[in-house]
Amino acid sequence: MNSKFEELNRLGAGEFEHLNGSLLDHLNATFALLKQWRASPALCDAGLYHAAYGTDGFDEKVVSLSHREKIANIIGKEAEAIVYLYCSCDREYVFTRIGKSERIQFKDRFNSEEFILNEQEAKHFCELTVANELELVIASDEFANAHGKSLYDLFRKLTPFLSQLTITARDQILKSFS
Repeated sequence: MNSKFEELNRLGAGEFEHLNGSLLDHLNATFALLKQWRASPALCDAGLYHAAYGTDGFDEKVVSLSHREKIANIIGKEAEAIVYLYCSCDREYVFTRIGKSERIQFKDRFNSEEFILNEQEAKHFCELTVANELELVIASDEFANAHGKSLYDLFRKLTPFLSQLTITARDQILKSFS
């Protein structure tokens, strides 16, 4: 078994309830989607740890922000930076601005800093966002029915930042909401 997965389990991710099971199951399934889409190793590892510091949609924290160095030692600095970016996203601020310009205006919910994502940050953030939410759609018909249309609309705006494999998965999984 993957040592990064084992470490995540040791950190207690399996103890958190999530939509259809444990947080650990969701994190592992998100990792698997990114791997299937041939994402970089850093992005796949970020997918495995994407809720480590809690998110705007899932406030439970596996570890506090004071453990960023520990997480970086487990998954690498690049992957940890993606995890921090994803966890720090003020979703209401960011998602309501996507599609209004060619770049993504970002707000860090931990420190209220506002900035423009560079191209690589935007690609990582968008791929991880789609993987996370599509995993929830796959796992729960109730979630899919409640959020499928709004996710499809959001993800269409993310198209310039997504790989072709991610776009194909988005369109297949959310086809009934298009």
